[in-house]
Amino acid sequence: MSSLPIFDVAGSALQAQSVRLNTIASNLANADAVAGSPEAVYKPLEPLFQARTNPDDPSLTGVRVREIVQSDAPPVRRYEPGHPLADAEGYVYAPAVDPVAQMVNLISASRSYQAGVEVINTAKELALATLSMGR
Repeated sequence: MSSLPIFDVAGSALQAQSVRLNTIASNLANADAVAGSPEAVYKPLEPLFQARTNPDDPSLTGVRVREIVQSDAPPVRRYEPGHPLADAEGYVYAPAVDPVAQMVNLISASRSYQAGVEVINTAKELALATLSMGR
C-alpha cells in the first residue's frame, strides 16, 4: 500500500525544513570562529529549494533541497594583533554570519516545520475518520 500523496508532500516540506534548520545551526555554531586567512574562514551555508510536483497528483507540489551552497559574502576582517591566528598584518577573519538574521531564519524554519507536522496530523485524523465512517 502506498502512502497518500498529501503525506509525501508534507513529508518533503518537513525534510526541507530539517535541512534548513541544520544549516542554520551550523552557521550559528561557527559564527564566532576565526581564521588567519580569508580562504580558511568558515563560509555560511544556505539550502536552495526547488518545487517538486507529485507524479500521482499534479495538483500537489512538494519541495526538495536542490543543493546546499556556501555564501560568497566576504569574511569580516578584524584587527587583533595579539590573536594566535592573526596574519602578518595582525588581522583575523571571521565568517559573514549575522546571528540576528540567522535567528529570524531559525524561527521561520521552526514554524514551517511545525506547520508541516500539523498538516500530517490533520491528514491522518481525516483519513482515520473516513475509515471509521464505514463501520
